[in-house]
Amino acid sequence: MEILKTNLEDFKNIENWEYKENFYTVNSRHGDINIHYVDENSDKDETILLMHGNPTWGYLYRNMIDPLKDAGYRVVVPDLPGFGKSDKFTSRYHYTYEEFVDWMSQWIEGVNLKNVTLFCQDWGGLIGLRLAAKYDDRFNRIVAANTGLPTGKAPLNPGFLIFKEFMNIKEDLHVAGQVRNGTNGLDQAALDAYNAPFPDETYKQGVRQFPNIVPSSPMTPSRKFNEEAWEKLKKWHKPFLCAFSDNDPIFAGVENSFLKHIPGCENMPHVTIENAGHFLQEDNPDACVKAILSIMDY
Repeated sequence: MEILKTNLEDFKNIENWEYKENFYTVNSRHGDINIHYVDENSDKDETILLMHGNPTWGYLYRNMIDPLKDAGYRVVVPDLPGFGKSDKFTSRYHYTYEEFVDWMSQWIEGVNLKNVTLFCQDWGGLIGLRLAAKYDDRFNRIVAANTGLPTGKAPLNPGFLIFKEFMNIKEDLHVAGQVRNGTNGLDQAALDAYNAPFPDETYKQGVRQFPNIVPSSPMTPSRKFNEEAWEKLKKWHKPFLCAFSDNDPIFAGVENSFLKHIPGCENMPHVTIENAGHFLQEDNPDACVKAILSIMDY
C-alpha cells in the first residue's frame, strides 16, 4: 500500500479555482495523510462548512464560496481523503466509513471549527451528519441536500446499485464523466477540473470504494454507529433544512426521513432546488446559496 501525494501542478490551469491551499495532517492506521481545505474569511465567527461527496472535490463549490464569503461568513471546504488535493491510498480497502469519520473528526478538531453551519451532499452528508451528531457543541445548523444517513434497514435505490456495480467493474473509469452524468451538463473546463485529482488508476481507489461502504444491510459494520447518530439527530432542535433537488434519481424522497424524525426541521423554509440533478451545486448554485442564507438568522 502506498500513500499518493497530490501533484499540485495538475491543478494549476483549473479555471475559477484560485483559493489559497491549506493542509492539515491526520493520523491513519496506514500512515499520516494530508487533508486539503479552502478556508476563506477565517477571522469571522460564523462558519459555513461545505462538504462534497463522490466522485467530486471542493471544486464542486466554486460558484458558492464567494457569495457566502461576501455575505460575511467564514467558508471552509475540505477535500475528503482520496479526493481533490488531499492524499490518496493506492488500495481501495484502506478506505472505510469509520476511518473517514475519524479522519474528518481529527481535521475538525485540528482546525478548530466552531459555530458551524453544515451544507452536505452525497457522502458529504453520510460523513457530515455523523460529525454534526458527534460534535453537537460545534454545529449550529444543518442543510441537507441530496444525501442521507442509511442504516441498512431499507433497500438502497436501484439506480445507486447500478452505479455501484459500474464503479467496481469499469476498467477505464472516466471520473469527470460520472459527475457529468449527475448534472445538466458540464463544459470541458469543468470536466478537466474533475479529472485533475485522478491522473491514473492508482489515484481512483477512493472513488471506487465509496459505493461499497454505504451501509446496505443490518450486517454492515457502520450500521450501529449510524443508528447512534440518528438517535442524537432525533433530539436535534437546532435548525435543520432540507434542500433536495427535483431531478436526483439517487436520493429522491430521502428527505422525508429527516422531515419525519428531526425536530429541527419544524417550521424551516425547506426548499426544492429546481432544474438540478444529483450535483445540484453545479446545476443551481445560486439556489443552494439562498437556501443556506435563509436559515442563518435562526
